[in-house]
Amino acid sequence: MSETLASEDRRKLDSDDDARFYRQPRFVHHTDDAFRARLTDLYYERLPAGGSLLDLMSSHVSHLPADLEFDRVVGHGMNEAELRENPHLDDFFVRDLNREPDLPLDDGSFDAATIAVSAQYLQYPEAVFAELRRALRPNGIAIVSFSNRCFPTKAIRAWRDASMDGRADLVRRYFDAAGGFGENEVIRERPGNDPFYAVVARRVAGD
Repeated sequence: MSETLASEDRRKLDSDDDARFYRQPRFVHHTDDAFRARLTDLYYERLPAGGSLLDLMSSHVSHLPADLEFDRVVGHGMNEAELRENPHLDDFFVRDLNREPDLPLDDGSFDAATIAVSAQYLQYPEAVFAELRRALRPNGIAIVSFSNRCFPTKAIRAWRDASMDGRADLVRRYFDAAGGFGENEVIRERPGNDPFYAVVARRVAGD
């Protein structure tokens, strides 16, 4: 695993404890209807039916297609009340990845992983993406989606200062730094008011 960010790039405007910021549940959507519909379509196109899914940095919704069944879906987030309301999750855990980037998951236990509109808050994304690689089975797929919205005080400086394409490049660099992922794909669209971006990568078989 290599580092892609300087220490100043990891800084947030609000350095207070993240657990305090996320203590109150937010049962709201952070992107528009068109973005969410496009994300659901992308999941339908790319996620393996019948597989096991890790929904990292999740909330009360996972944007999964209603007619796509999985063997199990495990969620992670910062607010237990939100995760309990998510109808797609079979299990979940709460963890501040900026303090503990390791995941309490077995090696190679998932066929797919998603991070929706949340990667901007990771201060040590290289470590988290390395853990993501570890938790995926060979050829497992990872989809990281984002738009132009965020909590600006909690997003890292590298993200705040970057253009939308620059943010896509950041996510691509996170995958590269983690190692074990093949060539990644960037999807750029404008289905509604919110720009839709997703970076898709697969764990290399045998790595």
